Amino acid sequence: MTNACNHDHHHHLCDDDCEWWKHLLCCLKKLICSKGFVLFLIFFVLPLSIILLLTFVFLRPTPLFILQEATVYQLNVSSGSFLTSNIQVAISSRNPNKIDICYDSIDVYATYSSNEPITIPTRLPSISEDENGVHIWSPFIYGSSVPIAPYVADSLFQDQKEGTVLIKIKVDVHYSWSVVPWIIGHDHICFSCPAYITYGSHNTNIPVGEAFKYQLAQPCSVDT
Repeated sequence: MTNACNHDHHHHLCDDDCEWWKHLLCCLKKLICSKGFVLFLIFFVLPLSIILLLTFVFLRPTPLFILQEATVYQLNVSSGSFLTSNIQVAISSRNPNKIDICYDSIDVYATYSSNEPITIPTRLPSISEDENGVHIWSPFIYGSSVPIAPYVADSLFQDQKEGTVLIKIKVDVHYSWSVVPWIIGHDHICFSCPAYITYGSHNTNIPVGEAFKYQLAQPCSVDT
């Protein structure tokens, strides 16, 4: 009886009378056992795997964010400890790494006093950023009658009275990095960007209609 797949090296790699799946198995077996495939694994796949692993473990790229400016349209506490705010911020990102970064999601919001959120998150569009690439976003972040603790309302009122309110703009980033065409890894980092809002004799703002613009150029730090 003739074997379904003839192993005689003088015959064709896989006989034509094989069923398609047997034909495929025969071809795969011949390929895996071939010297060329072994050399391919040793000299290409293995070094590439080591490079990807080292990049993931030791060279996890981290982008840089800067809060360039903030324009305050509203920042008021009403009776009953409710805070209404409307702020436009200009945030820039830069990729200082020698590897491409893809921002899968970026949420921006404001906090005050022990990182208590005072606005709802604003989602920025997803983008890719190559080596030394720079992007600038100018989202509005706002909160309407956000309930805050009474002591937080008292603290904010006192800070406004004294002339300086420290608000932290949070940039919550989910991103991945890649060596085309492979995505090597993913990470999640929350950046904190200080914004000093001044009043009265401490005022450093620029009037823009009914709003006030603050030029900040504050580097953002990574929350730990």
